[in-house]
Amino acid sequence: MAKILVVRFSALGDVVMTVPIVYALATQYPQHQITVLSRKRMAVYFNHLPENVSFKGIDLNSYKGFSGLLRLYWELRKEHFDYVADFHDVLRTKVVRFCFWITGTPVQHIFKGRKEKKELTREEGKRKIQLKTSFQRYADVLERLGFPIQQNYKAWKHPRPSNLEQENWIGIAPFAAHTGKVYPLDKMKEITRALTSNPKNKVYLFGGGEKEQKICQDWENEIPGTISVIGKLKQDEELNLISQLDVMVSMDSANMHMASLVGTPVVSIWGATHPFAGFMGWGQDPNNAIQLDMDCRPCSIFGNKPCKRGDYACLNGISPKQVLEHIEALLK
Repeated sequence: MAKILVVRFSALGDVVMTVPIVYALATQYPQHQITVLSRKRMAVYFNHLPENVSFKGIDLNSYKGFSGLLRLYWELRKEHFDYVADFHDVLRTKVVRFCFWITGTPVQHIFKGRKEKKELTREEGKRKIQLKTSFQRYADVLERLGFPIQQNYKAWKHPRPSNLEQENWIGIAPFAAHTGKVYPLDKMKEITRALTSNPKNKVYLFGGGEKEQKICQDWENEIPGTISVIGKLKQDEELNLISQLDVMVSMDSANMHMASLVGTPVVSIWGATHPFAGFMGWGQDPNNAIQLDMDCRPCSIFGNKPCKRGDYACLNGISPKQVLEHIEALLK
């Protein structure tokens, strides 16, 4: 039996994207023990993996600076890992994996494809081709360690109560980390109104933080048939609810990946970013990715660059009608 350490600290969506790959590793190498090292709050996303997977959650604030990372390494060393897979490749994981490497432990890390991503998003002469997905990049790390896998993840579902099966449960996650990803809130509110005009539809609003909570609570108060779950559910409860939805509407954001984890179809809206960068949710139909074919997009991998046009036409040009048509097609 070998002990394999998989490391990925952030961001939420990227951590969730490791789950299908860890699942494949665990099911195809059941004789080995896999430990996932991440932030404590990520534990819930690994609850439904095979028994040979364990989660080690840490508070990174307890391991600040070089001395803190050395202390983390010494703590990990006590567990006698045989292999280390760095799915993150940032400064702190480089330090930890280097310590393992100089003490003789085989290590490999993710190749993020920075050059090809720059070519995809550069202002002139974009090279618009499908790049490797994050799933494949994670799988490549394992293959270089000597553990090739077939991607075979099967989403889990939390069944909806039978007396509620006739309702349409629709999730809407109107927010994302960066402006270049966020569909205009007035248009998303229009979509919410249109959906709740059908008494069969129930709309759940997802997000996080005080600002988003207030916006969604205002929508709930104003639009009958709308329920904001922000701040009202624990992480596992929220994931269970997402698994019961008929469809999730989200940006290129963590909510897309959370829904993918539990097999819920996603209507995703893409602005400054693009599925070509490799961040489409697991098992999602590319036909449900709504985007405009514009010469200037994609202009950013993460949506964090200001719009050079100044009008975010890539998002403002998508009509509520387009989004509603995709939702309705999935509900049928």
